[in-house]
Amino acid sequence: MAKTLIDIDEEALALAAEALGTKTKKDTVNAALTEIGARLRRERALARLTRLDEEGAFDKGREPGFKEEVRGPWGNPSVS
Repeated sequence: MAKTLIDIDEEALALAAEALGTKTKKDTVNAALTEIGARLRRERALARLTRLDEEGAFDKGREPGFKEEVRGPWGNPSVS
């Protein structure tokens, strides 16, 4: 882990600590960086799923009877 000297907006840091439930500046900054990285990964994954949907990758799953066909009798809890 790198040690870096930076100026931080104290008000923004306090709000971030409140939102993240962190107690120290270090924990707040690291949690915020982790959270923003996770948000970017989610946005990229959503963009990939949207692109796949637009390309028709999920069309078969929308057809009537598809779930039953794929799951078979083991997918229905009422069947023994």
